[in-house]
Amino acid sequence: MSPFDLSGTVALVTGATGGIGRATVKALRDAGSTVIASDIAAEATIDAAAEYHRLDVTDEAAWTTLIADIAARHGRLDALVNNAGISVTNSIAETSLAEWRKCQAVNVEGVFLGTKAAAELLRRSGADRKGGASIVNLSSVGGLKGSAYMAAYCTSKGAVRLFTKSAAAEYAMLGWPIRVNSVHPGGIDTSMMDTIYARYVEAGLFADEQTARATVSAGHAIGRMGEPDEIAAGIVYLCSPGASFMTGSELVIDGGMTAR
Repeated sequence: MSPFDLSGTVALVTGATGGIGRATVKALRDAGSTVIASDIAAEATIDAAAEYHRLDVTDEAAWTTLIADIAARHGRLDALVNNAGISVTNSIAETSLAEWRKCQAVNVEGVFLGTKAAAELLRRSGADRKGGASIVNLSSVGGLKGSAYMAAYCTSKGAVRLFTKSAAAEYAMLGWPIRVNSVHPGGIDTSMMDTIYARYVEAGLFADEQTARATVSAGHAIGRMGEPDEIAAGIVYLCSPGASFMTGSELVIDGGMTAR
């Protein structure tokens, strides 16, 4: 059997309607997992998902309800992919407190609440799997280094990075079979990046979106933007028995952005 085979597992992906989310749902399904997709939209069509649930990741009660439903329907949860996230592209001076708080609520509190709600079901499910259960938290290269006009976003992703390490250390100390790792994408071709380009232009940082995109692309040593399925492949790896000796780690998939 392949060390990356996920047959018989159940996975939950948040932020599943976005580019990385959809690619992750498909990649996990293709690896053999039954995938439950969730996002803030009331309804969504995600062909690779076994089912879809509306989920506001900042709502603790909604998390409790969803995890209880998964336990009742499937009896287990082997992987939680905390992918839901938003960006704020603005100067520090012009970032409102409301924008700042919303970014931290979705990107940081959502990860905390999901981990808290799912941990017990993950613990039980991980007991009979090589490598145990897995939590994968989407951080960013912005969680490793700062970026102008991205203070709120980088702060949130840095918090995700250290929350991941704390959770990994805690579950290991408790003897719980749950691995916790973070993924740090570089610039990925998604609608979120399109929004960031537009905001750069509005702020006067670039003449047009094409120039903004070209500049961001050139920031990768590999010379291009990444694709959602390239991030999804790393997520599948972290969810699989192939990553059974990884916890508290940062999987950087950034085309060499942080290499220089």
